[in-house]
Amino acid sequence: MLGLGLAVGPAAPAATTPNTNLLLLSSNKQIQTNFSSSSFLTSCSVRNAHLLHSSCRTIKAMAAEDTFTVTTHDSKSPASGNRLALISLSDKKDLAFLGNGLQDLGYKIVSTGGTASALESAGLSVTKVEQITSFPEMLDGRVKTLHPNVHGGILARRDQKHHMEALSKHGIGTFDVIVVNLYPFYEKVTSTGGIEFEDGVENIDIGGPAMIRAAAKNHKDVLVVVDSEDYPVLLEYLKGDKVDQQFRRKLAWKAFQHVASYDSAVSEWLWKQTTEDKFPPSLTVPILLKSPLRYGENPHQKAAFYVDKSLSEVNAGGIATAIQHHGKEMSYNNYLDADAAWNCVSEFRNPTCVVVKHTNPCGVASRDDILEAYTLAVKADPVSAFGGIVAFNIEVDEALAKEIREFRSPTDGETRMFYEIVVAPKYTKKGLEILRGKSKTLRILEARKNEKGKLSLRQVGGGWLAQDSDDLTPQDIQFKVVTQKAPQESELGDAEFAWLCVKHVKSNAIVIAKNNCMLGMGSGQPNRRESLRIALKKAGEEVKGAALASDAFFPFAWKDAVEEACESGVSVIAEPGGSIRDGDAIDCCNKYGVSLLFTNVRHFRH
Repeated sequence: MLGLGLAVGPAAPAATTPNTNLLLLSSNKQIQTNFSSSSFLTSCSVRNAHLLHSSCRTIKAMAAEDTFTVTTHDSKSPASGNRLALISLSDKKDLAFLGNGLQDLGYKIVSTGGTASALESAGLSVTKVEQITSFPEMLDGRVKTLHPNVHGGILARRDQKHHMEALSKHGIGTFDVIVVNLYPFYEKVTSTGGIEFEDGVENIDIGGPAMIRAAAKNHKDVLVVVDSEDYPVLLEYLKGDKVDQQFRRKLAWKAFQHVASYDSAVSEWLWKQTTEDKFPPSLTVPILLKSPLRYGENPHQKAAFYVDKSLSEVNAGGIATAIQHHGKEMSYNNYLDADAAWNCVSEFRNPTCVVVKHTNPCGVASRDDILEAYTLAVKADPVSAFGGIVAFNIEVDEALAKEIREFRSPTDGETRMFYEIVVAPKYTKKGLEILRGKSKTLRILEARKNEKGKLSLRQVGGGWLAQDSDDLTPQDIQFKVVTQKAPQESELGDAEFAWLCVKHVKSNAIVIAKNNCMLGMGSGQPNRRESLRIALKKAGEEVKGAALASDAFFPFAWKDAVEEACESGVSVIAEPGGSIRDGDAIDCCNKYGVSLLFTNVRHFRH
């Protein structure tokens, strides 16, 4: 299940028809209502505590001197006052605004604990829930609203005679509005420094979700609100004189979604407290709508962008949480390309520039001088770079911003390079100002590096694939020399650079690199030989003495990809190995004096 935390937009105001409202019970020996009403009063009697559960049906059996007062409403009378709203909030944002609005509309407010105190501090009249349930808050706050006098008043269907008769029999009235949000479990368990297990458990809300679900189920009669952003539209709706069931359904949907997302956080947290297994038997991913998109991959496809609200994604970086400083709104393809560029550039330790087109890096260069890295990355494939995404792993300052703005295409030396997106970890004030002047549409993103160890999810028809993210870098593996010729230190460095690039290229993938600069790459071909030929064509004469990396092993060597690579002049090849014909690849490289390195790590990317 995917949770979508969407905001309910404005709806046409409409009023609910007042129904039978809350009846009064108290823990005192003398039970008395706090609610005044223009509707009729029914006198019932109790003086002794053991008669607290007597109903109005027993009035004739009671002594005349023992009296208590219960207020009911004529459900057919729109003018009858004292409609009831129950408010119980952890996040008390705009509480006074809500309370005043409801009171101005004639609602009586029932509330709990700190919410009641906050309302009273704001000068509002409040009835505490203990006066409704005849029980004090107990078990350190675990039990407040879990009572038939609360849930009966929420769940009773007003159009069902036997429901209303049951309420009357037990002296229970009805609620019209329920406003509840939940203990800040999400914030507590993701706070800096973490939280003790017992503290985490105590922050799991029980009564709140129960009330929200009850009200949402009975949304035809009860309005339920879980988001302070919906207070204005709620009050506007209550001022109206029409019943809008679609509005009520939207609030009910939002309520169930709110609880579902909350429960998913609890489930995720408990699983991680129980086991190190990343793949639970059941998985719920809460996702929140960040923005509707103009269209999907193509104009005829509708699309939207969601942010993953899983606990594992809190402060974990990534393009989804990037800040957009300037430019046109992001598109579906922009997100894919920006993600690819950012993931690739973030892998490099030295100052690096990556240029991406259609999720493939077409230019990568690392240099101490980031200006040089930028120009080399663009020159690797200037035709593809035009209209692409440029990513940096260091701050964009004034000098770099000027170079990005003014750099001319190497193809003709005149055309100013155009980019869809620039993404970097940060920008100087002047650098950002200069980039904003390049184009009104240039999207400028500031992103945080993705944390390692994330769970990668991918959808297939009717299901999802889950896997660890591919986080291995050259420092995590061993490049094993399997040929007579061992690579020189510079050649090994080139092989490591090419290997790090090739993991971000679509399979079948080949990358040719030298001096920490990509010279050519071949991607997405059904056979490795074609990808090799594309990479060789792009590298041109610079292939002499370069390193070649392959995302997977070569199934054939003689008169195939390995021999073609050797004949082109590469000095070192890095590949996973594992083919039944690895011996042929080794023999071929030995014949041409090429170093062959086995990594024992494959980098398929589909």
